[in-house]
Amino acid sequence: MSNSVTTPILNGISMDLDPGRSVAIVGESGCGKTMTALSILQLLPNSAQLGKISRIEYKTRSGQTVDIAKLGPRSAQMRRIRGKEISMVFQEPISALSPVHTILDQVGEVLHVHTKMNRKEIRNRVIELLHLVGIPQPNERADQYPFQLSGGMKQRVMIAMAIALEPQILIADEPTTALDVTIQAQVLQLIKRMQDQLGLALILISHDLGIVTHMTDEIMILYLGQVVESGPTKAVVRNPSHPYTKALLNSIPKMTGPKHRLKVIQGSVPSLYAPPSGCPFSERCEENLGEICSRRMPIPINLDEKHWVRCYARGSVEPDTPSRKERCQESATGTNQHSSTSGLLDHIDSSRGSK
Repeated sequence: MSNSVTTPILNGISMDLDPGRSVAIVGESGCGKTMTALSILQLLPNSAQLGKISRIEYKTRSGQTVDIAKLGPRSAQMRRIRGKEISMVFQEPISALSPVHTILDQVGEVLHVHTKMNRKEIRNRVIELLHLVGIPQPNERADQYPFQLSGGMKQRVMIAMAIALEPQILIADEPTTALDVTIQAQVLQLIKRMQDQLGLALILISHDLGIVTHMTDEIMILYLGQVVESGPTKAVVRNPSHPYTKALLNSIPKMTGPKHRLKVIQGSVPSLYAPPSGCPFSERCEENLGEICSRRMPIPINLDEKHWVRCYARGSVEPDTPSRKERCQESATGTNQHSSTSGLLDHIDSSRGSK
């Protein structure tokens, strides 16, 4: 939000997350994946804010239901939740880790803030965590600096930091960025093992459908801040319905079958400051039906009980509400993030985001 002009960033994002379950958020860069995660943790940049009617309901360990959207980003209650009950593995550990503090200091800070451990206890716990995530010689590594570790080890340190207090929800934002294929597999296996071992609920953010296929229970395909297809991961991958989902799957190299050039998605993600009036993918879509795709964002249509899609080519109809472009022109305020509670974090519904 700048000079009283509001630009919607997230629109109609909705998810349910129960204990031990996992949800993937997939899309190209600039689609709003990280902003969705930052909204949950109240870590949005100063130029962005949650809307007045936003709701992100979370059930704490004590059984209390808290609306995170109503908490101040720097409030004591939000600080107790952030890092202790909901934690995040950020993109690119080389940027997320401080180059002037040791691994012990950085992982131990979480324990220092949220527990009453003394320095010796913190050191022992950090060494235990480094061993848990598979870092060799953890006693020596704890006293080293990030520049002394490989990329894979840095990512393991980030995971150790995130699970230090055994949170209920782990958000992994592109955890394999800039890692080679072998290390990617090791990091993903580690996250899966930590989820199973600690009973974590997982939100996995990625641009690669191939990565999330074997990692998550449900999947949301995000494009320009809007969910275009959602459902059980296996159902979406086996029976992709939205043209964008199909395009993402077609861009993954195949290990079997005849060799052919990878199919690219023509064009690029539109600007948030000049969004299309209708379906956000219409300008790049190979199944564009013409004028109807450019008028309004289609209403979701159910393909089965939990699998749904927004696409006129699949039978969706036009809504009676204003288009995203019209809402943007009206300078609508805030990010509408609605939720209801049945699990840990339920039904995040970002009708509008602002920047």
